[in-house]
Amino acid sequence: MTTSYRPLFSPPATVTSGASGPDMAIGDRSPEGSYVFSDEITLAVNVALATGRPLLVRGTSGAGKTSLARALAPLLGCDYHEAVITGRTQARDLLWSTDLLRRLQDAQLNRLSEDWGRYVVPGPLWWAFDPASARRQQQAVQAQGGAVATPADGEPTRRVVLLIDEIDKADPDVPNSLLRPLGDLAFEVEETRQRIEARIPAPIVVITTNEERDLPTAFLRRCVELNMPKFDKPRLLAVGLAHFPGGEGTLLEAVADLVIDSGALGEKRDANPAEFLDVLRACRTLAITPASPAFRQLSAVILG
Repeated sequence: MTTSYRPLFSPPATVTSGASGPDMAIGDRSPEGSYVFSDEITLAVNVALATGRPLLVRGTSGAGKTSLARALAPLLGCDYHEAVITGRTQARDLLWSTDLLRRLQDAQLNRLSEDWGRYVVPGPLWWAFDPASARRQQQAVQAQGGAVATPADGEPTRRVVLLIDEIDKADPDVPNSLLRPLGDLAFEVEETRQRIEARIPAPIVVITTNEERDLPTAFLRRCVELNMPKFDKPRLLAVGLAHFPGGEGTLLEAVADLVIDSGALGEKRDANPAEFLDVLRACRTLAITPASPAFRQLSAVILG
């Protein structure tokens, strides 16, 4: 891959599976080192790194949006955290939460503390901005008997890649409420008046959307936008070889054609790398060849 600019991030020149065997991961869990970067993806990542803006990744389900964030963390030497958005997620949940149930229990047991810090739980953006203070806060809560879900293991001084997955599922107020924290790379905890600021280097925030709901214009202006490139046959084959090094060329070609042909039918959806890999796994595990009667049936079973 060649560039006409000075990149801050350059993906590996060759991509090979990092699993102990060919594609040991199943489902959406890709083995480390198997992500295939295009020029468009690499440029968007570099612009996000240069500007400090969140990277908003658009694309259909299975296009590799979530896998991109997971792939970036080890390549950039970062810890990885993620937050999956639901229809009930509020913006503050991404910053911090308050354990009101535990506070009520303390009140009933006549041990209520005026120190709100005992009930403040760090959220994903707190862990991304300042992992050291988030860990101290977590330890303080746990010391008082509070239960806290610990993010993925990591060093409190390492840079973080934070994935905010499927932001389009949230209420429209959520993206708007994140404008200041994402723009200032800082926020204040209301209960304790503690100011949380991003340490240098700042975190890399990757936000995904499946386009189920339009996002506010102001939020879009805050982000570097990446539309996941469509998967033509050469790119599907590159993905297949990354996950199955030394894979049978005839099978890869046939499965790529099957996925592309299926994408041209029905709702005319784009070829999907996740489905492509699932067909490959099924063929290899079940010993289905392109000549098998079951091969064409995979189109209905997996591709719909």
